[in-house]
Amino acid sequence: MPRAIWKGAISFGLVHIPVSLVSATSSQGVDFDWLDKRSMDPVGYKRINKTTGKEVTKENIVKGVAFEKGRYVVLSEDEIRSAHPKSTQTIEIIAFVASDQIPLQNIDTPYFLAPDKRGGKVYALLREALKKTGKVALANVVLHTKQHLAALMPLESALVLVMLRWPAEVRSLDELELGSDVTKPTLAKGELDMAKRLVEDMSADWQPDEYRDSFQDKIRALVAKKAKAGKIEDVETAEGIEERKSADVIDLTELLKRSLAGKPAAKKSTAKKSNNKAS
Repeated sequence: MPRAIWKGAISFGLVHIPVSLVSATSSQGVDFDWLDKRSMDPVGYKRINKTTGKEVTKENIVKGVAFEKGRYVVLSEDEIRSAHPKSTQTIEIIAFVASDQIPLQNIDTPYFLAPDKRGGKVYALLREALKKTGKVALANVVLHTKQHLAALMPLESALVLVMLRWPAEVRSLDELELGSDVTKPTLAKGELDMAKRLVEDMSADWQPDEYRDSFQDKIRALVAKKAKAGKIEDVETAEGIEERKSADVIDLTELLKRSLAGKPAAKKSTAKKSNNKAS
């Protein structure tokens, strides 16, 4: 299994389901690093004053947010740090909604969730509950000091956590200013029939092995060809190791019954409120 990038728990009522977060995607792009052609040394980015063109030392750099054109509000590192959400190592479920209520444009990055520390049974319980009800769980989670809205959904025998864009980040379709010829078109039956027939003639099954990035394939082939010919330059680089933070969370399946018997009115109200926001 790929290395877990985060460990914590799904908070489901009073039940905690320990899980590990694993990226569901892998970067296949080609990275072009800058090199000094005279020495083959790596070339980095300098901090340059855009007005004077001179390099600025790290201690003379502050962070500012544009308040008005040409005017900034400067914030200290402590002020910025105080605004970061507290990392609780918890995927906190806030509501259950129908999957078709989540707009396509809000969907961002998918992650796989694997059960951790004997949490398999409760993991399967939540997965099956989502399948039987046809719902997905809306949740809040903090990764690397950044708060995310996410959708927790079943995928075959696993659970997937899909990061969602915040509604404020998604532009309204109204900004396209679509005309009535698009929103209320007058289409002849013959035209529509021909378009439908074209779609049917070009219909095929999803075959992921057939869809490839031709640019990436050509670059990799070119690199392999030049490397085989001995055209390789030695470059010294330093690599850092990122430490992963984990949480020790207890699996408590018996709390499911207590979650239902606990504060049903408050829980129902919260879900209803969240559903209204999601729709």
